[in-house]
Amino acid sequence: MELINNAPEVPAAVGPYSQAVRANGFLFCSGQIPINPASGKIEATEVEGQTRQVLANIKALLASQGLDLTRVVKATVFLQSMGDFPKVNALYDEAFSGHKPARSTVQVAALPLGALVEIEVIVELP
Repeated sequence: MELINNAPEVPAAVGPYSQAVRANGFLFCSGQIPINPASGKIEATEVEGQTRQVLANIKALLASQGLDLTRVVKATVFLQSMGDFPKVNALYDEAFSGHKPARSTVQVAALPLGALVEIEVIVELP
């Protein structure tokens, strides 16, 4: 098992966990919230901007490991409001460019730092 804790251009973990863990042929990525890694803060106030930042964070984390979204086999989307599902879904579909990994989407009572969206992914390693 290899812990990934210093991926460039990815926000630092906001708790006692790794950005990702390599194990058994997979990369298990911790949930990404819409923190801008340059400022260390959530800057977008609407779900579209937050989703774009979350997806950018995921792409940066994968790129730091020589991977991209086409290797994702499972995603979990956490939403503060299921009313945001259509907007998030459209941006997710655009980012994944026709690649359709297994996915779950759930509404939660709250997310860290007041985020509106969080996404975690599991990636198959080459």
